[in-house]
Amino acid sequence: MAETAARGNTAVVNEKQKALSGNRRYVGTRETVAYVAYDVSQSFNINKYQDIFITDIVKISLSFQTLVTFVIGIWDVINDIFLAAIVDKTRTRFGKFRPWLLVCSGPGFLLTLIYWLLPILFAGTSPEHAGKLAFYMIFQLVNNLNGSLANISRTGMLSTITPNVIERTRLITQASLFSGFVEKWPEIFMGLLIDLINHGKLRIPMRGLYVTAGVFTATVSAALGLFFVFTAKERVVQNTEKPSIFQGIKSVINNKPLLILTITEFMTAFGMNSGTNYYYINVLGFASMTTVVGIPGAFVSPTSYAFVTKARERFSTRTLWIFSSHIGDFLMIFVYIVGAINKNYKKLAVMIPAFMIRETLWMTCWGLMNVIPEEMRNETIDYGEWKNGYRTEGMTGVAKDLARKLVGTVGASIKAFLLSKIGYVEGAGYGNQSARTEYMLFAMCTLLPTVTSVFGLIPKFFYDLSGEKRERMYRELMERRQSIIDKANELNDDLNNEE
Repeated sequence: MAETAARGNTAVVNEKQKALSGNRRYVGTRETVAYVAYDVSQSFNINKYQDIFITDIVKISLSFQTLVTFVIGIWDVINDIFLAAIVDKTRTRFGKFRPWLLVCSGPGFLLTLIYWLLPILFAGTSPEHAGKLAFYMIFQLVNNLNGSLANISRTGMLSTITPNVIERTRLITQASLFSGFVEKWPEIFMGLLIDLINHGKLRIPMRGLYVTAGVFTATVSAALGLFFVFTAKERVVQNTEKPSIFQGIKSVINNKPLLILTITEFMTAFGMNSGTNYYYINVLGFASMTTVVGIPGAFVSPTSYAFVTKARERFSTRTLWIFSSHIGDFLMIFVYIVGAINKNYKKLAVMIPAFMIRETLWMTCWGLMNVIPEEMRNETIDYGEWKNGYRTEGMTGVAKDLARKLVGTVGASIKAFLLSKIGYVEGAGYGNQSARTEYMLFAMCTLLPTVTSVFGLIPKFFYDLSGEKRERMYRELMERRQSIIDKANELNDDLNNEE
């Protein structure tokens, strides 16, 4: 009954929100372009091939990868809490988040360059080379520290770019839509070049390909990120009083929507997946598989954004969240069944159509998958402000990811462990894994994630920030923020009169 009422009230709520915000547009064209550019910068890379890069090109042993993943996971949890507290206490004339994004940009670019230059720095070394392993561990610690600070600041910055929730949704939708035409090109070209090299059609070292592509995408991404930092503005009013660490923790504990998201992240993190790269490259010998099977979906995914508004009016946030976040995994059951018959998982002629059907159906929900979680993340920050009277974007963002990182650390370690147990040989290349290993690589990217993703489904049924409750929250927030602005203006007028 509550679900039906929420659906019936959604359209009315949207109209009320428009009235409350006055439908005022705060973000101009230049800043919108910068917002889209920043979204592109977050995925304009070849990180899809990081697992292969570290295992087969840099040649870091799987056992050491397990250790590094575990240590970095613990380190990440510890530094996140302190970094979030520092960011939440920041008050400058340039904003709360922009200074930190600027501080992180230079070191972040340098660290990314070093990462992709690792095969040159440690050329000819074995997977167990002590100097390489020590450097890799220290590098990951420093890189994680800088990345955590940047991510916390990014989360806060994107949530404060406009106080108009309608405009914020529009920005999220535009960024996801337009960046989708650009951000995947590095992965597409990278997959094509890997295939040409593996099949002897292109005579260049695989190491040189990774280094060149990594450095190029890092440079472009850094430039796009800086454009956003220098262009975007923070517009959501912050209290002049800086929240203490205790207040930050309190804002997390009494934030029910955030707790639901956190529990969901915790349960979802138990989902395990080796990724399709190991299967595509080592079993099918076709790194461009992602590109090929995604061709029909590439035409479907942009149109999926057109249905987001209608879906929001008809269904609750909870329903759309559950559907969009699990449809992809359950479609993988179909792929597994097709591949398990007569060893079809080794046949490109069979697996291309199977993955293509799955990908196309999945892409019909692409708009929802990109917009709904981003809206929910921002709404939990707003809810904390509504509940407590102050904003703690840093601590809220950290809390949401904390459980996922804790369990994800174990999950990533298990992934490396499983790869070693199924007999995966680092650097062996296409066609040189055992028959058992090839089958397990297929099962670990199709059946395993489907089965384990069920854990993250249950908490989602308890998310209730929608309907009248959501409308009342934004109405009262607008009134409070306007009150803060009025008081600040009165103080300035008093000071001017005294002078």
